[in-house]
Amino acid sequence: MSGSFDYMTEQEARKAICEIGKRLYSKNFVAANDGNLSIRTGEDEIICTPTGVSKGFMSENMMVKIRMNGDVIEGSLKPSSEIKMHLRIYKENKQIGGVVHAHPPIATAFAVAGMELQPNLLPEAAIMLGTVKVAQYATPGTEEVPEVIAPYVKSNKAVLMANHGALTWDSDIFEAYYRMESLEHYAKISMYAKHVIGHINPLTDLEISKLIKNAEDRRKL
Repeated sequence: MSGSFDYMTEQEARKAICEIGKRLYSKNFVAANDGNLSIRTGEDEIICTPTGVSKGFMSENMMVKIRMNGDVIEGSLKPSSEIKMHLRIYKENKQIGGVVHAHPPIATAFAVAGMELQPNLLPEAAIMLGTVKVAQYATPGTEEVPEVIAPYVKSNKAVLMANHGALTWDSDIFEAYYRMESLEHYAKISMYAKHVIGHINPLTDLEISKLIKNAEDRRKL
């Protein structure tokens, strides 16, 4: 995650959410009205997806504008009941500008199984994801959900939600979406290697440390 970010304008945010919603839907990362997205467009302003609408068929005027306390500023539709977890993420980490929640099938299967993803099979996973923990189950739409994901927001880049789905975040909503793609891709490779082929050749801790250091050095240039 980068150290700082520029807020999107409201118009940019509405367009970005619709575009990413279509990508999530086309990749089968969501079904029916599943999933939700949000972008922080100011210190006290969030643009988010409405409840009860397919992410593949949204229009910009469907988006809801809310404050950090959850109050609706603008929008004819209601925000998702799961917006509580988005707001908690923004409050926990001021460097986050976008949040994506979806149900990618294989990553969600790991969540259902209660199995975290270790980044020791691919260099890309070590850099893009790190360890992806499983947050304990909480009833969707309740205050339980923000509480169980809060411990992961500052130290992790993504989290699996037990018996629910996956959650990714970043300073930029597109980076948060790419992280969701990477999460599902890595979950698929992990499944094939560990549970279909039945053999892995993991990277060592030293190799992973070198990868992370090299990535950090490149960002400083």
